[in-house]
Amino acid sequence: MRARLALAALVLVLDQASKLAVLRLIEPYQTIPVIPGFNLTLAFNRGASFSFLADAGGWQRWLFSAISVAASVVIVVLLRRTAPGDRLNGIGLSLVLGGAVGNLIDRLWLGHVVDFLDVYYGASHWPAFNVADSAITVGAALLILGMRHKEHAAA
Repeated sequence: MRARLALAALVLVLDQASKLAVLRLIEPYQTIPVIPGFNLTLAFNRGASFSFLADAGGWQRWLFSAISVAASVVIVVLLRRTAPGDRLNGIGLSLVLGGAVGNLIDRLWLGHVVDFLDVYYGASHWPAFNVADSAITVGAALLILGMRHKEHAAA
């Protein structure tokens, strides 16, 4: 359990440190090209994934914060119940936990989530995201793989 919480804490520290650095170094909506297909662009998201409910008037901050707190509590319970040898699910849950708490901190302190990773192809840009979002996505993929692995092992 300690290693899993340490991984979640590492994600949280990397997320918050990267956001702090970007807030200090980049002006809002400034774009800094890094390599073809990838920029740093400081953006703020008051909504959820893909700016869902971003223009809802402010109440969504508290809704998404409450969802993050509830999800974090559930994830900690699931982490405690996950067998020590179940690496895929343990790592997946840890990554999702660290990412959820990282974005929760933004919502509570800033009123929005700080996004800055800008991936694009040609003129098509994926919505900006951050380290927490990346950890949540990778964690969810590992949880899906963990479920598939269990299905195959049981068959």
